[in-house]
Amino acid sequence: MADRKQFLGVGEADGELLELLKTAKQREVTEAELHEQRISFAYGNAMSSDEITKDSVRRSSENIRLRA
Repeated sequence: MADRKQFLGVGEADGELLELLKTAKQREVTEAELHEQRISFAYGNAMSSDEITKDSVRRSSENIRLRA
């Protein structure tokens, strides 16, 4: 496969960014954060419609429960 131009000049990773990633990797995700991520995922994958908003997805998520 041909080399990608975007990767030809890749330099050293930013040390500050690496530290932030290391810290984030050790952090626990709360249930509330996970719920918001699910809402964001559902909204981002919804069909384009003026009637579908992030708030409407949030309201719908309160009525839909998955079996464990």
